[in-house]
Amino acid sequence: MIDDAKLTQLRSELKWLNAHLGVVRDLDVAIERLKAVSKKQAQTISNYQSWNERRADSHRHLAQALRSARYRHLIESISGWVENGPWSIKRGRQAAQERASPIAAYSTDKLTRWREKLLTKSRKLGRMGTKKRHRLRLLNKKLCYSIEFFDDLLPDRRFLGQQVALKHLRNAQRALGQLNDGAKGEALAATLHRDGIPAATPFLSPKRKSRLIQKAAGAYRKLAALKP
Repeated sequence: MIDDAKLTQLRSELKWLNAHLGVVRDLDVAIERLKAVSKKQAQTISNYQSWNERRADSHRHLAQALRSARYRHLIESISGWVENGPWSIKRGRQAAQERASPIAAYSTDKLTRWREKLLTKSRKLGRMGTKKRHRLRLLNKKLCYSIEFFDDLLPDRRFLGQQVALKHLRNAQRALGQLNDGAKGEALAATLHRDGIPAATPFLSPKRKSRLIQKAAGAYRKLAALKP
């Protein structure tokens, strides 16, 4: 319904902002992991200092981005687009029908299709590489947040069933999140190593990785057993 020419441009700008935010977030998570490891391994303390310096640099770059005219223009553009973007006045029968569609009917159809897509993809979880597993995590997050968002549209008795589904989605989300953080940490360590900074700290052991995959897969099996 909201697809228009301006949306493509806004998505591109949001990706620019997300790139700055993502670097800072990934370093924050990796450093917390290093702090935990450093209590057991004294040699990681010097590594932690190198990572902390890299984080300080990323914070400076983010601050510059948030003070830029580009960022201010992005926020103004999004606000204007939400209020009266081209999508809101698109002509044609289909566009008019989409704008007039009741949100409860739309959300029921959308959430059902997202659920089916998520469960279909999750069956290959054990064979997924890092990138595909990350995309599965994003789809899981989108479904989870959307169910919460549409809470007020459902009678209490109907939302009770969704609460059970949310429990399984959140369990899968935590496991996939830890897998993603481990992969991000290892990628950051490899980058630092190429820059001549020792960063050989293991972020995710093969045993723990296997347990997390099994935990996520188990959550999806429980979700699939529920009535849609």
